[in-house]
Amino acid sequence: MSMFLEEFEQAPGLRYLNHAAVAPWPKRASQAVARFAQENVLLGARDYPDWMLMEQRLRERLMRLTNAPSTDDIALVKNTSEALSFVAFGLAWQAGDQIVISDEEFPSNRIVWEALANQGVEVVQVSLKGPDPEADLLAACGPRVRLLAISAVQFASGLRLDLAQLGQGCRERQVLFCIDAIQQLGALPFDVQAYQCDFAMADGHKWMLGPEGLGVFYCRREIRPRLKLSEYGWHMLEHMGDYTRTTWEPAHSARRFECGSPNMLGAAALEASLSLLEAVGMDQVAALLAERVAWLHDGLAAIPDVRLHSPQDPTRRGGIVSFSIDGIDNLQVYQHLKQEQVVCITRGQGIRFSPHFYTPEAIIDETLAIVRQIAER
Repeated sequence: MSMFLEEFEQAPGLRYLNHAAVAPWPKRASQAVARFAQENVLLGARDYPDWMLMEQRLRERLMRLTNAPSTDDIALVKNTSEALSFVAFGLAWQAGDQIVISDEEFPSNRIVWEALANQGVEVVQVSLKGPDPEADLLAACGPRVRLLAISAVQFASGLRLDLAQLGQGCRERQVLFCIDAIQQLGALPFDVQAYQCDFAMADGHKWMLGPEGLGVFYCRREIRPRLKLSEYGWHMLEHMGDYTRTTWEPAHSARRFECGSPNMLGAAALEASLSLLEAVGMDQVAALLAERVAWLHDGLAAIPDVRLHSPQDPTRRGGIVSFSIDGIDNLQVYQHLKQEQVVCITRGQGIRFSPHFYTPEAIIDETLAIVRQIAER
């Protein structure tokens, strides 16, 4: 593992626990961007075909990361919100249709569905506080429900859902299944086929260790023709590159969702970052992350007056640990942590820590010591 840990060279004294927001890049991503920039300076787009090969490697890595059946099922998008919008405004709705979400979703996975209200679509929010949140979500999927849209891991609490159970339940009820995977993809194994989902999407700038402005959209082959397109251009055509052709049709692949010129700079960075995750292996990434999350969880639980808001059950955890300190305002706790160069964020009921597989043990121990000092003041 030491060779992989050397990929992360952060500033002295920095304690980075904010991968659920925006992650630092590994060295190889920075080097890939530098090489790409230098090539643009010296050669321009002389070797554009090589860029296309690099972009194809990225699709292949994302296919493996999601266990999609084919690269044809993978679209490169600007972000999760764009992909969610492709689904929300691509499906044909009827007045009275319902969409089920949880009451803990990040705004991107709520607002996009609420925006369908003018078409007569109703959003049903389900609490995840019960002992069996999957059963509660599926119980809400009555005859008017067309879609269940859920985050794989909740952004504030870190609650991880059983996606295979939800996917099977949706199939039995003939309900479409959409997963906001941004808090799982790159942190834990992810399998669109095992989950039987119709759609899944995530940004590259969190657990995938890539840049902002580039994400992935998985769309199941059988469902793609049902999404009405709203963006058109040269890149989303079946016969892309045939510029003299006067007849056209959208690409049969998920490239139909990519209307114009690709984000090659972002692709260079994300392809490099994913090569690191593949080299480590997602099972190993998940195991190392689980160790760090447990360390933080147990260490925080041992501090007087600290209240944990993340799952006690390790099988319910992603990469997020949320806590507060009784009697001290969350913003005040956050400011103390910030002064000590602990990079974290306030979310939901408390402060959110989110390490990654490489986070040094010393960073966790030092952060726990700082939290204890704050609690004892």
